[in-house]
Amino acid sequence: MATKSVWSDNRFWQRSAAWITGFASVLLIWLTFDTTSQISMGNDSDLQNGVTKRVPGPTVINYKITYEMNKKRQHEIPVIGGMNADGTSAFQEKEKFFGRDDWSEEEAAALLRLGKLGSQAKNCMNCHTLLGNGAYYAPDLTKAWLDPAWGPEGSMQAMTGKNTKEEAMAEFLQNPSQYPTHERMMPNLGITAEEAKGLVAFLKHMSTIDTNGFPRNFGKIQGAVHGK
Repeated sequence: MATKSVWSDNRFWQRSAAWITGFASVLLIWLTFDTTSQISMGNDSDLQNGVTKRVPGPTVINYKITYEMNKKRQHEIPVIGGMNADGTSAFQEKEKFFGRDDWSEEEAAALLRLGKLGSQAKNCMNCHTLLGNGAYYAPDLTKAWLDPAWGPEGSMQAMTGKNTKEEAMAEFLQNPSQYPTHERMMPNLGITAEEAKGLVAFLKHMSTIDTNGFPRNFGKIQGAVHGK
């Protein structure tokens, strides 16, 4: 009597399907928890204790942010509060944001919430890209805070008549038609001064998120890496 091949045995395939389904379910659960931990926002205690989080806490707006090439990871990463010898964030150097570097966790969180809601209310993603989502009609805003055009050596502070990056960005958001920077001019969306402050805080915080070097071409902008 011929021996029945295991490949034609229904029980083999049933058991294999059960094992594979079980393994895939466990893997999916593990990936879900891992992803949740990766994208969960940190807090002020993390920043004060030098704990690096992929999504830093709201009070990161009190710190100086730069964009540096990480040799180990082979792409650029946001560096918060100065850089250690190993290329990681030092969380030491602060930077005034609208005249303050002591925003409390509650104040900073409220400002970020205002900015996030403002970006949704004004439909920013209809034209811009934020963290990979949105459109490509206008510039990607994922690392907008780090764009050297807004820095002390860029054109926007002189154009808007402001002395700081955040003030220049807020002025532009309130009166974009006065500062044409592109053939595709941004429309005036009726953004108030307070909404503009929230949006700039939202943009600064977004620039501190470790996006694994995304957007890939941002680091090629002259002055973006080691920028101010």
